[in-house]
Amino acid sequence: MTHNDSLPLGITVFERGWLSANNVLLTDADSATLVDTGYVTHQEQTLALVRGHLHDRPLDRLVNTHLHSDHCGGNHYLQVHYPQLQTWIPPGLSQAVLDWSQEDLSYQPTGQNCPRFHFTHLLQPGSVHRWAYANCEVHAAPGHDPLSVILFAPEYRLLMSADALWQNGFGVVFPELVGVAAFDEVAQTLDLIERLNPTTIIPGHGSVFSDVSPALDLARQKLEAFARNPERHARYGTKVLLKFKLLEWGQISRLEFHDWAMQVPYMRDLHQRFGMSYALPTWIDMMLAELTRSGALLELDGMLHDA
Repeated sequence: MTHNDSLPLGITVFERGWLSANNVLLTDADSATLVDTGYVTHQEQTLALVRGHLHDRPLDRLVNTHLHSDHCGGNHYLQVHYPQLQTWIPPGLSQAVLDWSQEDLSYQPTGQNCPRFHFTHLLQPGSVHRWAYANCEVHAAPGHDPLSVILFAPEYRLLMSADALWQNGFGVVFPELVGVAAFDEVAQTLDLIERLNPTTIIPGHGSVFSDVSPALDLARQKLEAFARNPERHARYGTKVLLKFKLLEWGQISRLEFHDWAMQVPYMRDLHQRFGMSYALPTWIDMMLAELTRSGALLELDGMLHDA
């Protein structure tokens, strides 16, 4: 889905849902830039959306806010179809991309998929880039991902917030899932967004929104609740990982899903830290039951269905 209403000239948002992050296409008379590329299973749709808007124009530049699989899973496919494409990534994982260390890039620990891609430039925090008739500032935004950036166009007070702020919260704080303190970094990034004072936010997931103060208030409330009870955040993160895989597969037998989940390093680590009073299969069943109660999962005749 595209969204153009009230956005500045040359900025188009492809709102994708939750398996794929939103994509932002920035065009002017000279070049076309795409921010984030979605998940690998949606790569053909990502290319179709870009081509449908650009027609015969090339895509010149690809920019990743961070390197989670739902934000860069389409990188390789776009690089194949646009051989001259520049690819800009935040600097923190550049060596991991060069080495294609799926452990450092989080794909192996989360049980997710991302085809190997390359990069041509580093998207340095503190830099400013002219895209789509706007100067875009690059700001470090640790928390959800310690190496993530957000992009701010001050003349339009427009923020591409990635997963640092959504209208209903923010992304799972992945460092916390492996025992690395990062709730304070989330708070600092929320403070940064408040100082930038945007009037329009393009989030990594969900619709473009302008009610920024209520979104910040809600995010801070959720953050405070997670900080008071880290196990609550761990359970949330576990369910997000399970739901993400259900979104990818659509449906799968409970047995096959269990086989996958029990091999996922994040799942085993979370169980060891927060679920050791239960056997791992029982703990996974408990998480699936919570997803069922919330309406995010449907089970019929031994098959799990995304809902």
